[in-house]
Amino acid sequence: MSLINSKRLEDRITKLANIGKVGETGVSRLAHSIEDKRAMDLVASWMVEAGMKTEIDCYGNVIGVYEGTSPSLPRLVLGSHIDSQPRGGRFDGTIGVIGAIEVVQILNESNLTFERSIEVVAFSDEEGARFNKGLFGVRGLTGNLTVEDLLRKDSDGISRKQALENIGITTNEAFPVRYTSDNVFAFLEMHIEQGPLLESKELPVGIVQGISGPLWLTVEFRGHSGHAGSVPMNLRKDALVGAARVIYLFDELLKQDETIPTVGTVGYIENFPNSRNSISDRVTFTVDLRDILPERRDLFEQKLYEIIAETVEEYQLDYSISVDTNSEPKYCADWIKDILKDELQQMDQVPYELMSGPFHDALMMAEISPFGMIFVRCKDGLSHHPNEYASIDDITTGTNLLYKAVLKIL
Repeated sequence: MSLINSKRLEDRITKLANIGKVGETGVSRLAHSIEDKRAMDLVASWMVEAGMKTEIDCYGNVIGVYEGTSPSLPRLVLGSHIDSQPRGGRFDGTIGVIGAIEVVQILNESNLTFERSIEVVAFSDEEGARFNKGLFGVRGLTGNLTVEDLLRKDSDGISRKQALENIGITTNEAFPVRYTSDNVFAFLEMHIEQGPLLESKELPVGIVQGISGPLWLTVEFRGHSGHAGSVPMNLRKDALVGAARVIYLFDELLKQDETIPTVGTVGYIENFPNSRNSISDRVTFTVDLRDILPERRDLFEQKLYEIIAETVEEYQLDYSISVDTNSEPKYCADWIKDILKDELQQMDQVPYELMSGPFHDALMMAEISPFGMIFVRCKDGLSHHPNEYASIDDITTGTNLLYKAVLKIL
């Protein structure tokens, strides 16, 4: 029998989705926005209701503490994120936060306490959609931020530091570290799968084996602007044409072998002066390259650099490349996977394992602690889209598994 309150889960998912609601089912809740702060305050109130002491730190993380009888022991951390893509869905990240709060609320309502403390975190800016670099909050908590992270600007020229201060959060350039290998016992995260495997297997939940390592680049091409009607084609230094060639060839490169899981995406592009009758002077675009094998990803990275070098020579462009994120794949702890397998079998569910292509806050928590992840089935494998959907029955199953795993770990 499950103690999980499905109605409470569903109500909270709906209430959170109403903040930044787009259309009938979409959400736009960018990091450090007014909408993000409203969501943070709402989540904090639920943490208090669940019996936790709560704070919003200098990175914008919402942290709830369910204190144990021996709070000096390394703690168990649960959580995910509540920021979204510009036109995202209701379930990405949020079910991991709301599910974790539900777990603690059930423990509190059952008058259960443990030696170890439990902390639930709604991590700040996991998505990276606004400032083109994600995992901000968890990087702050684990000591992986620099001043440059605060100085990054969004498309409107607002720095991250200013954005945080605009919503009442005072930044701290000493970058205080909360989580280390000495004070975190384990980390658990529940998340929608964001892919089609669980649905194809007709399974409500799955056990994550590991997370692919993402490489994020920002590429800038610099050419020479001119009048679209007067500069001969063979004399042009068109930055947009050069960028288009690279984007096309990069896509073709990654499609050559359908048997490998390497994926690459150019999801952001900025063109200047962006006028229909002016030759492009400058183009900035991002590259997202992922693989479960770092050596294979490195090979494709080098091939991309070769394409860029050939292109800038052919079109007489100047260029620069900056590395925004470069993470190795991380693998879930075997002992946590074993707990999840055992509990799923007790629930009469198939303990199916799968890799995660998308990155998650767990990717950084893995630097300092053992971690485990639970995936929840989502319809058509769709995510980062207004039509993203996971059923409350599946979310309840995932939350029940999270609850049982917490009991076993503690």
